[in-house]
Amino acid sequence: MKKIIIAIALAALSLAATAQTKSFNLARWMQTESALLQELNRSYVDSLPVERMQKAGIDAMLATLDPYTVWVPEEEGDDFEMLINKTYGGIGAIIYKPDTQGPVLINEPYAGSPAAKAGLRCGDEIYAIDGETTIGLNATEASSRMKGKPGSKVTFSVKRVYTGVMEDVVITRERIHLPDIEYAGLLDDGKTGYLLMSGFTTGVGKEVRKEFKALKDKGMEKFILDLRGNGGGILQEAVEIVSVFVPKGSLVVTSKGNGNVRDEVFKTTSDPVDGKLPVVVLVDSGSASASEIVAGALQDYDRATIMGTRTFGKGLVQSVRPMPFGGQLKVTTAKYYIPSGRCVQAIDYSHRNEDGSVGHIPDSLTHEFVTAHGRTVRDGGGITPDVLLEPREYSRLAYSLVMNGIVEQYAMEYVKAHETISAAKDFHFTDYEDFIRFAMGKKFDYRSSALATYDRMVEELKKDGLQESMAPELKAVKDKLEMDKEAFLRLKQSEIAPFIEQEIVTRYYFQEAGVEIMIRYDDALRKAIASPLIQY
Repeated sequence: MKKIIIAIALAALSLAATAQTKSFNLARWMQTESALLQELNRSYVDSLPVERMQKAGIDAMLATLDPYTVWVPEEEGDDFEMLINKTYGGIGAIIYKPDTQGPVLINEPYAGSPAAKAGLRCGDEIYAIDGETTIGLNATEASSRMKGKPGSKVTFSVKRVYTGVMEDVVITRERIHLPDIEYAGLLDDGKTGYLLMSGFTTGVGKEVRKEFKALKDKGMEKFILDLRGNGGGILQEAVEIVSVFVPKGSLVVTSKGNGNVRDEVFKTTSDPVDGKLPVVVLVDSGSASASEIVAGALQDYDRATIMGTRTFGKGLVQSVRPMPFGGQLKVTTAKYYIPSGRCVQAIDYSHRNEDGSVGHIPDSLTHEFVTAHGRTVRDGGGITPDVLLEPREYSRLAYSLVMNGIVEQYAMEYVKAHETISAAKDFHFTDYEDFIRFAMGKKFDYRSSALATYDRMVEELKKDGLQESMAPELKAVKDKLEMDKEAFLRLKQSEIAPFIEQEIVTRYYFQEAGVEIMIRYDDALRKAIASPLIQY
């Protein structure tokens, strides 16, 4: 008994010593930092850039922790709200400002937005905002003037795209919320329900429940929840979505902190809408956080078949804490664990792909867990799908056209030349030669992946002093790889045309219609529809 008491006493002393050391180190650091700043302020030869030093110092300090713990100063609060809640005060339109000397162009109004209700269309030109010219403004400055407190009015001097008439348009700003559900409907077979989600902001769980019920009422026999590219959001909304499919009171996720933050258990609090209808969840390397909670919980309960590629691997919970002078700290406070006991957080940040998602983790570094029906699943980072669906690979040229805005710019020019088009379901882009003529006049990197790799190889050979000795061989390879810009554009028509089609349709019939075009060309979705589901 005495040995046990001594052991407990020693353990207590050890913990106390650790706590004292931690407190001492923190106090020493704070005193040192304060002394450094005071001495710099007193002695440095020039005036101190205090604000820049503060931001750089805090960012560098937090960068030693994890990628998700960040400080948000007061002046960035609106951008932070947009990032977290996808809301802002404004007119609800995407603008395009190609240069400071031209007007603001309306690129894409959102469905039901104040801009759409006021009749603003793609191609309309805004020359003044509340009497102040937009000439000389960059895109950020113009956007800032268009935003404002919901309920406030703003006057635009607009040149209409099809008539050329100049007129003043008065719009009342609203609280704009970008929807998390981008599409919900039955697919062409009339039996498969499909719901595409892009985030997990407040209220989306109830919206998913409502849409699922509506699809059931229309005769849905199979449901596909598309979480590809969904970076997550509010944990409680993930719990609400899982509740649509599993019994009330089911464990969804447990968050475990460091001792100062209490552990929390999240269970479903609503009865399911349907506990038997076949469900597929589509995921990829961009599915993270709350998306992984939904996919992982439904996999652990053997309630859904997960299809796609391995998810991102973010099992960390962030909380927002108020800071002095209006700032905010988004801090990682816990790790979350799904029903089987798995944590989807990647084992470490070194096993990451270029996009930040989980790289290969050998089984020897992972642990086995079991689902409700005894299937083996593993931790180590992300959710591994039950059915692997390889994503479509796009050429470097297609990425370059999209990322450099060439497709977007062409769509705007197309809209200016065509006041109307057929309904989204009937529209097909057939004038690809016109796009080639447009793209030929634009500057962008049209090298193939092979040629880009070749150019990097030549740079390395140059560093090694081998370029000249291999000049004939290198020229022969380059001659084989080089392709005329126009010929390459024509070769990749089947890849590029769907992007153009989607951009054009979106500008006439809004985002949901654009998703309908995306569905038309989605190979992975078609495979998910045709793939037999796992029987439990």
